Amino acid sequence: MKFWAALAFVLAMTLSASAADLTGTWSGSLKVTGPDGQVQDDSIHMILKQDGGKLTGTAGPSADQQMPIDKGTVTGDKATMEVAVGQGIFKFELALIAEHLKGDVTLTAGPQTMKAKMDATRK
Repeated sequence: MKFWAALAFVLAMTLSASAADLTGTWSGSLKVTGPDGQVQDDSIHMILKQDGGKLTGTAGPSADQQMPIDKGTVTGDKATMEVAVGQGIFKFELALIAEHLKGDVTLTAGPQTMKAKMDATRK
């Protein structure tokens, strides 16, 4: 019986230790691939607040240009969210990897789609 209790405790501690907490200010880079295939560098700045599996906050190119995050979710070390900008929507599919928030960002504006790779660190 002690073995099973110890095993349950170890598993619970492992699962809670592996859950990501994305709360904080993140800054980094975007490598944006345009419709013509050309790659351009841009920046990303996010202020995130995580409450369980819910992710809220703001995101934009800089600290003074921020838009609210919609549909933000966190599952384990993965996060998804959307940010509306004018007639477009940025969709983020990110993962916490070695203290970096990395992943794919897709901008859809009308019939046009652009993709970017994001890499940000907590400040």
